[in-house]
Amino acid sequence: MVRRRSGGGGEMVGVPWLLLLLGCCCSIWPRGRIFAAADTDPNDLAVLNTLFTSLNSPGQLSGWQANGGDPCGQSWKGITCSGSGVTKIILPNLGLSGNLAYNMNNLGSLTELDMSQNSLGGGNQIQYNLPNMKLEKLNLAGNQFGGNLPYSISTMNNLKYLNLNRNHLQGNITDVFSSLYSLTELDLSFNSLTGDLPQSFTGLSSLKKLFLQNNQFTGYINVLANLPLDTLNVANNRFTGWIPSQLKKINSIQTDGNSWSTGPAPPPPPYTAPPPPNRRNSLGQNGDGSGGKSGIGGGGVAGIIISVLVVGAIVAFFLIKRRKRKAAMEEHFEQNQPFTSFPSNEVKDMKPIDESTAVDIESLASPASISLKPPPKIERHKSFDDDDDFSNKPVAKKSNIAPIKATVYSVADLQMATDSFSFDNLVGEGTFGRVYRAQFNDGKVLAIKKLDSTVMPFQSSDDFAELISNISKLHHPNLNELVGYCMEHGQHLLVYDFHRNGSLHDLLHLSDEYSKPLSWNSRVKIALGSARALEYLHEICSPSIIHKNFKSSNILLDSEFNPHLSDAGLASFIPDAEFQAAEQSAGYTAPEVDMTAQYTLKSDVYSFGVVMLELLTGRRPFDSSRPRSEQSLVRWATPQLHDIDALDRMVDPALKGLYPAKSLSRFADVLALCVQPEPEFRPPMSEVVQALVRLVQRANMTKRMLDGDTSRRADDQDPDFI
Repeated sequence: MVRRRSGGGGEMVGVPWLLLLLGCCCSIWPRGRIFAAADTDPNDLAVLNTLFTSLNSPGQLSGWQANGGDPCGQSWKGITCSGSGVTKIILPNLGLSGNLAYNMNNLGSLTELDMSQNSLGGGNQIQYNLPNMKLEKLNLAGNQFGGNLPYSISTMNNLKYLNLNRNHLQGNITDVFSSLYSLTELDLSFNSLTGDLPQSFTGLSSLKKLFLQNNQFTGYINVLANLPLDTLNVANNRFTGWIPSQLKKINSIQTDGNSWSTGPAPPPPPYTAPPPPNRRNSLGQNGDGSGGKSGIGGGGVAGIIISVLVVGAIVAFFLIKRRKRKAAMEEHFEQNQPFTSFPSNEVKDMKPIDESTAVDIESLASPASISLKPPPKIERHKSFDDDDDFSNKPVAKKSNIAPIKATVYSVADLQMATDSFSFDNLVGEGTFGRVYRAQFNDGKVLAIKKLDSTVMPFQSSDDFAELISNISKLHHPNLNELVGYCMEHGQHLLVYDFHRNGSLHDLLHLSDEYSKPLSWNSRVKIALGSARALEYLHEICSPSIIHKNFKSSNILLDSEFNPHLSDAGLASFIPDAEFQAAEQSAGYTAPEVDMTAQYTLKSDVYSFGVVMLELLTGRRPFDSSRPRSEQSLVRWATPQLHDIDALDRMVDPALKGLYPAKSLSRFADVLALCVQPEPEFRPPMSEVVQALVRLVQRANMTKRMLDGDTSRRADDQDPDFI
């Protein structure tokens, strides 16, 4: 029984008061925040503010701001949030220009980024610090990004969809797909990507759709054979060899516009073991057991036993190999590769090698440990599985040496490409050895570093193999990455990309009167790119890598004056004291290294500051030809870095006054922090990068504000002036 309160309608007496209270709350509570707080995560807000500026503050992004705001509580175009975290940025086909933000990796909740069909990039590389923690969809198709794929893609373990089609991507695909086990669709079509498909493609165990058409890929497509594809387009490339039979079963496949081999394709591995010869005769005429009295003689019994043993051995051999390959696929290790990697001028004479005779890439990591004989006693292109001298010999190697993804060159090839390492092809000599220019028969030009055995005395082939394994893993657009190596007849050689504009040191200090000096823009660009390379080594690599040898002669410049830091990872093989004794460049070493002979991340920061001083002043770090008070660049310059008038007098005369005063002052502020005598006061490289990025962004904003102002100085008329 329900008891009612006395008085007609008394049971509703509290309702008006409740409504009144709710109305009061609505009047004082900010709109859109009645049921949940909508304050955006400060890290996410900082990224979106920076992104707005990096996109040149476009008016079509309604609600966006360069400073402050609340994307999750307000209506920012294209932004979706969950709680306080930004989960989606969807901004396709809006005519956006500029670049992505330098701090995109701070978006810890982002699952989808779609900025397709805009005009982003301007030919520049996609920023390496992309969101990676939870990102599932990345679509930058239809923009103007150049360069190679950023290494940060390899860290996107949850990525399911990646679309970079119709950009200006170029170069070989580095090993960025080895951990993308969730990726179901990949589109790299309509770019200018070159080289063979990477072995890491074999690990894309969930891939359903793959679009590679209209690039310049070469080699075979066998790495795609075992993927669960239902759509494949490899049309209009330069692929050769045969289309694997597994791929021909795909419902939607396009392969036209390539140079496929004609004739019967080799059978897929593993092969079906053929019956041993004369097997039927070994059983005699009555092999079916109905032979009457004659039976099977002793020779027949022996024949049966031998046949069984041969067949059993063959079957066991292939079962073991098959099991190994299966285990390797399950663990996503690339223990076997279907084709031996050789320089391009040798491949044309080779026949395709099937997987049953594949070369173990770990055995290639240390060929000297297999006691290679000097030519011509061994065949250069012979698979180890086919060589009786090698197949039965155990290969001694360290168990922790990872597979090496770099081309193996022979001494004969490198001698031919360098004219026997002639003096005419010598382009430099540094701490680790001499560097030669190498011209190959296919027109490719590379740089060969011939390591000095007195500086890097490898005790065994495993030592060199371990070094190669470590440095071959380093991938960054501002690093001079390893292309290949050679280890024959006691020689240890490294093969790198060749950069036509040489080193920063030569451009600053050895240019003649006919050379065009570096503009201020180029100097800031070089400083920022070099800082990003060190940031990668210090804060992205795990464990961190101390360069120890950061100097202007190790900063190589490509045709667009993009910097590429060389010798990354080499010094880590040498103990600090030994390296300090071998290092010959004066002026770059931090004070604490001189006292303790110990290199740290902060000693690299100091060396970077010295290079910034070189860029600012055009002077060498140590110049004995100058007056004693000016011989040490750091000692001479640091007291003057915060004096505007003195700073103007310090600037490289080659600039002829063509630089903006504010940019110069901010540049000097950054380098002053880097060359602090106490290491604890030097900033980490990530802060240096951010400071240089802000310098560029402020300059770009100032340039836009001054556009149309006829009172600008003549030296500010450069449209890209920083």
